[in-house]
Amino acid sequence: MLQHPPRNPIDLAQAFRSSVAVLASCFALSDAATADTFTIGIVPQFEPIKLAEIWSPILRELEEETGHTFEMVGSPRISEFEDGFIAGDFDFAYMNPYHFLVARKAQGYDALVRDGARELFGVLVVAKDSGIENVADLEGKTIAFPSPNALGAALLMRADLDRIHGLEYKQEYVSTHSSTYLNVALGQMDAGGGVMATLNRAEPQVRDRLRIIYETTRVPPHPFVAHQRIAPDVAEAVQTAFLKIADTTEGQELLARIPMRQAIAATSAEYDGLYALNLQNYWVD
Repeated sequence: MLQHPPRNPIDLAQAFRSSVAVLASCFALSDAATADTFTIGIVPQFEPIKLAEIWSPILRELEEETGHTFEMVGSPRISEFEDGFIAGDFDFAYMNPYHFLVARKAQGYDALVRDGARELFGVLVVAKDSGIENVADLEGKTIAFPSPNALGAALLMRADLDRIHGLEYKQEYVSTHSSTYLNVALGQMDAGGGVMATLNRAEPQVRDRLRIIYETTRVPPHPFVAHQRIAPDVAEAVQTAFLKIADTTEGQELLARIPMRQAIAATSAEYDGLYALNLQNYWVD
């Protein structure tokens, strides 16, 4: 049974910060750096150990299909992941759609693959046994978000709460989607912003204590992208490998954990519609 500690934000990313060094050795995909070794940054929607468990077998499959080596670069916090792609630290990356707009402008990243079976949208959750029934009930309350620039969980959500509902509320940033859901489930926060994909992947004992009271506008889902420095033939090989993995039952099960239920080829132009949402007003540098 979940316990109820004192009301302080729970930061799972901080708790797992020390595990990043361990993951580098436990989940290393190659001991030797060669000309064919590429770094991959993954937006930290979940704690580092869970991300490594999800992505390590996928990267091994990409290695098998392409002959290249892929090393996952850990980012304990979303803000550190943002610093990484803005600086061009990642050869490849999996990021939210608005991150992609920023990454494309800053470093010329191009979209390769996305989920063709779903759209991305934010969800506002409250504790199942709370008396909060709608957005208006959150006036003056405290809402948890993974980070200021998490697209569905924070950017779209904060824009809607401001522009559509005119809500006045207190904000707390707790590093990951998992932390957000746990804080709300334990009554540490009155509500929390997330996305349906990560809510579905939350631990059952946490997810079952939450209910959704609001959903945001829908946008194309997270793309897997390549930096412009990556040779076109390498980028194409990685894209082809992703699609080949998605063409098998075993591969579909691996990708579903991201979650990416139906991997399809993506183009950068598919994300241009996000500019019309004017989310730059809510982006925090």
